Amino acid sequence: MKFIVAIVQNQDSNRLRRAFVHEHIQATQLRSTGGFLREGNTTFLIGVKDEEVQSVLDVIKDNAKSREQYLSSSNMNIEGGSSYPVNIKVGGAAIFVLPVDSFYHF
Repeated sequence: MKFIVAIVQNQDSNRLRRAFVHEHIQATQLRSTGGFLREGNTTFLIGVKDEEVQSVLDVIKDNAKSREQYLSSSNMNIEGGSSYPVNIKVGGAAIFVLPVDSFYHF
């Protein structure tokens, strides 16, 4: 058994949640904040059998896309006082797949 922790940008969370429902993947959804932009994220917690890991990863990959976005440099705490647009990559997913030694359901 594996425990998957998938952190995605809020912009992708509804699409991914709907894809999980469509594929009958049970997931717990949590609000989270992180990254250097300190924007809202959604963390999905998913427990699956070893042989189901790749199909879950495929669903995440298809529904949490990275994209480029222009951001004011003043939003990124860059020293120098000037504010200019910076092109950065946002979105996608950070995924951790962890082994599960035991699982209990009370």
